[in-house]
Amino acid sequence: MRKAQAALEYLFILAAALVLVAMAARVILTSTKNINEAIANYTQSVREQVLENL
Repeated sequence: MRKAQAALEYLFILAAALVLVAMAARVILTSTKNINEAIANYTQSVREQVLENL
């Protein structure tokens, strides 16, 4: 009975760790997407300003 309880506790810890990893991955991917969009918008505006000043 004790081994089964230890195995169950291990599975719950593993599940909690996987949830934390999934949350971290989602935050990182969302942040990366937002940064890429911000950089694209910035480069587009700089390109437009350079072309206007030619």
